[in-house]
Amino acid sequence: MEDIEHRTIEVNGINMHVAEKGQGPIVLFLHGFPELWYSWRHQILSLSSQGYHAVAPDLRGYGDTDAPPSVTSYTCFHIVGDIVALIDSLGVDQVFLVAHDWGAIIGWYLCLFRPDKIKAYVCLSVPYLPRNPKVKTVDGMRAVYGDDYYICRFQEPGKMEAEIAKVGVANVLKNILTTRKTGPPILSKGEFGTGFNPDMTETFPSWLKEDELAYFVTKFEKTGFTGGLNYYRNLNLNWELTGAWTGAQIKVPVKFITGELDMVYTSSRIKDYIHGGGFKEDVPNLEEVIVQKGVAHFNNQEAAEEISNHIYDFIRKF
Repeated sequence: MEDIEHRTIEVNGINMHVAEKGQGPIVLFLHGFPELWYSWRHQILSLSSQGYHAVAPDLRGYGDTDAPPSVTSYTCFHIVGDIVALIDSLGVDQVFLVAHDWGAIIGWYLCLFRPDKIKAYVCLSVPYLPRNPKVKTVDGMRAVYGDDYYICRFQEPGKMEAEIAKVGVANVLKNILTTRKTGPPILSKGEFGTGFNPDMTETFPSWLKEDELAYFVTKFEKTGFTGGLNYYRNLNLNWELTGAWTGAQIKVPVKFITGELDMVYTSSRIKDYIHGGGFKEDVPNLEEVIVQKGVAHFNNQEAAEEISNHIYDFIRKF
């Protein structure tokens, strides 16, 4: 990791921390929750060794990037604005985009709002979920999964932060990163409890070392989780803000990769959408869907080499 360079760039009114390595066409990596640029450590080394300039920011509210205090500073427009400014600062017209989890959601918004900036998109875990004009996002989730669905439980400012504080940062991060529980994450009312992973053990999985978890822990102990949770708290506001894009298609070339044990992939109706034609209808240039056997949600870390190879195989065609 010592060869990865770090700098701070002013984008869209905030200071953004960026990790980068290599020369060549830019591959931009967007992380999810609760993660950092560091989630892409393996892919940065791999892609930079194959003739690409790998760039991975800490998104707004995370790590060494600024975290504005207002909840409404975390809408899709703010975050996409940050990314567009980052791309412009790199002195290029277009980048290859690779994104996971919340980064994937931001990636879809980026492809929707500014497709001119994206050559091709490798999306991990979260497919494009088109706007339902009749039901706000969180309201729809509550109707399907109930009040204890994790996104519903994340809505009230300060509440989940207090529950996380009781359990401890290290415990929460290990719990989320190592979960292999399929289906929608349901958290018991009023407590983080066993959280996302009721079967968490003391031992670490082969793909996550203790010192790697420690890097995440150090950063989240400094920043807390509010920045990341504020993304969820803007889901209904994003729904209101994006009314003009109802029915719009994503036109950039896309490769989608998920694990067969992924908590998103195994949630209600998602498999039918991905494999039943709906996804391809909304994303007509969806070129490939990969389902990784025995892999869970954090596939960029769990199946790092395989993901790096999938990215390379796709983007080298363009």
